Amino acid sequence: MQRRSLLLAGAALGFASAAHAQGWAPTRSMRLVVPFAPGGAADTVGRLLAEPLGTALGQTVTIDNRPGGGTTIGAQAVARSAPDGLTLLYATPNVQILNPHLMRSLPYDPQKDFTPVIAILRAPKLLVVRPDFPAQDVAGLIALGKSKPDGLTYASAGVASSGHLAAAMFGQMAGLEMLHIPFRGTAPATQDVMAGRVDFMMDNIATLLPLVRDGRMKALGVSTADPAAAAPELPPIGRTLPGFHDASFNYLLAPAGTPPEIIARLNTVLNEILDSPALTSRFEILGIEKLGGTPQALEAMVRAEHDRWGPVIERGGIRLQ
Repeated sequence: MQRRSLLLAGAALGFASAAHAQGWAPTRSMRLVVPFAPGGAADTVGRLLAEPLGTALGQTVTIDNRPGGGTTIGAQAVARSAPDGLTLLYATPNVQILNPHLMRSLPYDPQKDFTPVIAILRAPKLLVVRPDFPAQDVAGLIALGKSKPDGLTYASAGVASSGHLAAAMFGQMAGLEMLHIPFRGTAPATQDVMAGRVDFMMDNIATLLPLVRDGRMKALGVSTADPAAAAPELPPIGRTLPGFHDASFNYLLAPAGTPPEIIARLNTVLNEILDSPALTSRFEILGIEKLGGTPQALEAMVRAEHDRWGPVIERGGIRLQ
């Protein structure tokens, strides 16, 4: 009887917690802080989430763009916000995974100042060269790099950008001597690769795949462990370099101390939004993979990625001032 009473009490607490989570709703408008300027990929996806999230919770969700500082300005704004569920951060790997390795100091604690909410998406990268580049695949690119006295050159959208880090990891794993040519954005980087002034680059599939389809660039491989749904004909780089895998993933964070019932409610609603046909279709068009899942799964993912990128950044001597 005692055991049965304990089970019933536990069940009652579980139902009460679920009801509380289901019942939470914001009392005024919410804001989703995007640590980038309007018009970029993060801003686009943030806006795709904001409207259905507001509809589900009965309040307007506004996008608050806070660019600058390698995402530190937006992250700090959320870290200092009240833990009431009304302020969320659209996070990229910089916030908790990369910046702790890239910067000597941060205006926030990347682990203690945030509560995980949900993983949003994973975006594969393409490794691309100009159409008449002599290498036809990843193995050919590696062989060419090892045969050239000065090695290969590669372009990126800037120092410590996702494309810079992915290419640096590629070079380290392949044992290549390479020279990094940073640009101010993806557009000028792609122009110099297409013009033959730089050997190759890696960047998100949504940006590069249209150029490949138009014949303006040649893709040698995709960064994910498995073929990308948007370009299943392209082989994963990991088939040539075992263990190589990379995909930029985005996720949502709340300020530390946000009550578990609020996190649970947000997670439930956002999982439903990610599973909706409208968002699934849009993500497929953009060539990105939806994630979702629990806050605990997100926390483990962030921790694993933090530990994986630390040695790459250290070996490459990559720093942000």
